[in-house]
Amino acid sequence: MAKTPPSPSEDVHRRAEELDALDAILPFDRRDQLAALLTDDDVGTLKHLAQEGMGENTLRALASDLGYLEAWCRLATGAPLPWPAPEALLLKFVAHHLWDPVKRAEDPAHGIPADVEVGLRAERLLRSPGPHAPGTVQRRLTSWSILTRWRGLTGAFAAPSLKSALRLAVRASARPRQRKSKKPVTVDILTKLLQACAGDRLVDLRDHALLLTAFASGGRRRSEVAALRVEDLADEEPVRADPSDKTSPPLPCLSIRLGRTKTTTADENEHVLLIGRPVTALKRWLAGAQIKDGPVFRRIDQWGNVDRRALTPQSINLILKARCEQAGLDPALFSAHGLRSGYLTEAANRGIPLPEAMQQSLHRSVTQAASYYNNAERKNGRAARLIV
Repeated sequence: MAKTPPSPSEDVHRRAEELDALDAILPFDRRDQLAALLTDDDVGTLKHLAQEGMGENTLRALASDLGYLEAWCRLATGAPLPWPAPEALLLKFVAHHLWDPVKRAEDPAHGIPADVEVGLRAERLLRSPGPHAPGTVQRRLTSWSILTRWRGLTGAFAAPSLKSALRLAVRASARPRQRKSKKPVTVDILTKLLQACAGDRLVDLRDHALLLTAFASGGRRRSEVAALRVEDLADEEPVRADPSDKTSPPLPCLSIRLGRTKTTTADENEHVLLIGRPVTALKRWLAGAQIKDGPVFRRIDQWGNVDRRALTPQSINLILKARCEQAGLDPALFSAHGLRSGYLTEAANRGIPLPEAMQQSLHRSVTQAASYYNNAERKNGRAARLIV
């Protein structure tokens, strides 16, 4: 007797269970959506990459990009993403995502087709109006290329036609690069956010410790904050408030092991220090929530119960925006990345040498880190004050 083939819903449920095996890697709030978008081969590739030791942040980005590519391809061609992708499909992807807004106003057929755009918006995969940021398109093409190579295939990603199309499309889209956070979370802003979570509820203790830890540890990325575990924390000998004054009061000191980050590998075993008030706030949260191992920053339900699961990176972003609103600030102007840019901006404003700040922020790119210093120097310098 022939077996009844599994229904589409059963396939989605099975893939969701397989994706649960990647719980620490894939974004929790998108796991069901990814299970519906990805094919069995896609899930198999992601599991293989996880077993090969690929960094969690990289794998998370690959999964997200793969889900988007599968959805776009089905809407644009009526078929799943082919492996390897033909050159014509790569060019179609560029044409659909990098286009000239002026020309589109004159010709609705220019750029992404209306039905494809509507479909992507319905699945909450496309939110911003206008063409994609060039960096987003290039990142997704890179992810596409990586996944093609990991399947043992060769794609047309180095084709001259694709390079030329990208170059011309970037010039036509004329979209200025947007900062991840429109405004940096400097100490004056951070103070207002901390005042917004000054209560004694567990959620207040958590958010207070989270904001202080993320900022004072060098402006950690939200993914790094979400991945932080109690096992990564180590008490250090107290340090003086003023290292040059032996009579200054001692301050608590804590070492945070970061392991693999966006710009490092697990083998590098990077760590940063927390000193003073952030240490006190972090220990107060752990004691109040009775957390002795596992994730440091966890979900709290509406009844105040602390979950075993860690906050997601997106949750950290939403927490910061919620505290901005409570503090009377415009949440649209700030994001979790503002803690990272704010740390370097504050260091520049206080005259801390760039190399010293980078030891704590762990920026690898001097150019990127220096951009915050350049902005501070312009505001504090004399060149812009010739006529005041």
